Amino acid sequence: MKKKGRSCGIGGQAVLEGVMMKNKDRYAVSVRKPNGEIETDTEEFRGILHDSVLKRLPFVRGVFNFVDSMTLGMRTLTWSVSFFEEDGESDPQKPSLFQKLFGDRADDVAMGITTTVSIVLAVGIFMILPYYISSLLSGYVRNASLTAMIEGLIRILIFVAYVVGISAMKDIHRLYQYHGAEHKCINCIERGRPLTVRNVMRSSRQHRRCGTSFLLFVMLVSVILFFFIRVENPVYRVGLRILLIPVIAGISYEIIRLAGNSNNILVRILSAPGMWLQKLTTKEPDEEMAEVAIASVEAVFDWRAYLKDTFDYEVEEETSGGEVCQEGTEPEEMMTEEEVFLPEMTVPEETGSGETGAEVSGYRADESTDADVYWLEENGVDELYWEEEAAAEAEDSRKTICFRSEETHEI
Repeated sequence: MKKKGRSCGIGGQAVLEGVMMKNKDRYAVSVRKPNGEIETDTEEFRGILHDSVLKRLPFVRGVFNFVDSMTLGMRTLTWSVSFFEEDGESDPQKPSLFQKLFGDRADDVAMGITTTVSIVLAVGIFMILPYYISSLLSGYVRNASLTAMIEGLIRILIFVAYVVGISAMKDIHRLYQYHGAEHKCINCIERGRPLTVRNVMRSSRQHRRCGTSFLLFVMLVSVILFFFIRVENPVYRVGLRILLIPVIAGISYEIIRLAGNSNNILVRILSAPGMWLQKLTTKEPDEEMAEVAIASVEAVFDWRAYLKDTFDYEVEEETSGGEVCQEGTEPEEMMTEEEVFLPEMTVPEETGSGETGAEVSGYRADESTDADVYWLEENGVDELYWEEEAAAEAEDSRKTICFRSEETHEI
């Protein structure tokens, strides 16, 4: 068995009624159209300074990758919105002002302007506004270090309030469900499970390489930098906060890369706030949303080859009956999805230590989170699955924990 938990290298984002997935220089965006069909568009995206040495330099590459993410995000979001424009909203025969001025480049110019305005607003709200509010307290707080800490606290509170506020919107709630579907697909692959709807729905909707975690790292890194780097002139202070944004983005990008490829205790501590915040920015998707996310993944990423290379087993194409054929298995002996993960072991209701199956060695069986996987990996167990089976005649539901491993483990 090869290395577990290796990053698969793909990332994505939620769009209107769909999911975008990017693998190296190719991306795919899949959308569930109003008629129920899934439309997938696959394109190449090289971004700015493609193949430049600057995009390979630590702490520098993060700045360009952030701009690329913003640009691609706006492009794919615009494409997804096009399926839901109301009839008669615009006359296709009548060119818009942008089309008259810029011709074929009208869409690119519009996206560039939108991206620029978004960045300016984000800088104003999350960087300049906290400084302005904290400066109003300068007459009451004489300690510069305390003022810097208050500014940082205000910045984080504004960010969290923004996330909480937009999550209450109905359309954003569905967007967050697709965000959860995106994470579930990536977690499903990186945990060594075949990319099926059932396995995707059983996977965690939180991921350490999420953009939510990146933005939270931006907030935290800015607090630290602004605490130690100070100037007296108020105009210079504002300018400093703007000039340090590339530095903050570069540092935050390296942290998120480290979080996605490491599993030590320090990384887990650093990732914990972002994982918590993702409970707000991701929601449980339904199976149709999972299907859309799977379509986007499969358009740009060969997950079967990844499972073969990383986990050393093959999964062939699904048959019409939904069964999965493993390497060396005859067609008449095809295994179901559950049997791919043999052998399985069910934890008894009562263990030798007197603990129940719902809690074993400190594990609380409420949902499969990354923390659970960490505990299992540290104790020599490959993977965790749990299900809740509601018995019609039982008052309490029964918790079942299933482990996939090459050998039997003592519990």
